[in-house]
Amino acid sequence: MKVSQEKRNQFILVVLCTIAVLVLMWINLIRPRYAALSQIAAEQKNAGDKLATIHAAIKQADATAAELRQETRALADAESDMASGDLYAWTYNTIRQFKAPYQVDIPDIGHPDVENMDLLLAFPFKQVKFTITGTAYYHDLGKFIADFENKFPHMRVVNLQMQPANASGSDEKLSFKMDIIALVKSGSQ
Repeated sequence: MKVSQEKRNQFILVVLCTIAVLVLMWINLIRPRYAALSQIAAEQKNAGDKLATIHAAIKQADATAAELRQETRALADAESDMASGDLYAWTYNTIRQFKAPYQVDIPDIGHPDVENMDLLLAFPFKQVKFTITGTAYYHDLGKFIADFENKFPHMRVVNLQMQPANASGSDEKLSFKMDIIALVKSGSQ
């Protein structure tokens, strides 16, 4: 079967027009829809990931709350022996109670002075500084100071001065004077 030249050209023209129409449909209709679907799929995946993160956080909420309660208790325990309330009474009672088992005589506990913290800048606590004087043997005084600083990590002994307790030096006792700096619990100044 022989097709005329004119029919063949018309057929090629119809095929080319059909292809052109299909290409235009792809460019104008299908491709934008496909891109929109891809973007929606990506957004849906991101939303699913966020939802999974939220579910994990909700599952961890009880554990986080328990950890917060534990840390709050630990902070309260750490602050329990910090200076608070009537600072002179606190100072006097703390030193008297702590020195009881030691062979250290402390007849004078100076008046506490509340100051801004000078050891660390922008520290949220204030400090109280007071002076104690007394007598003790060198070894007893060393044990007292070491145990004191270990029991009260928020207190430091500074400006320790020692000299023989009597002028002749025949007795081995020392006379001492030291400043103690302690943190003051927030709201207690």
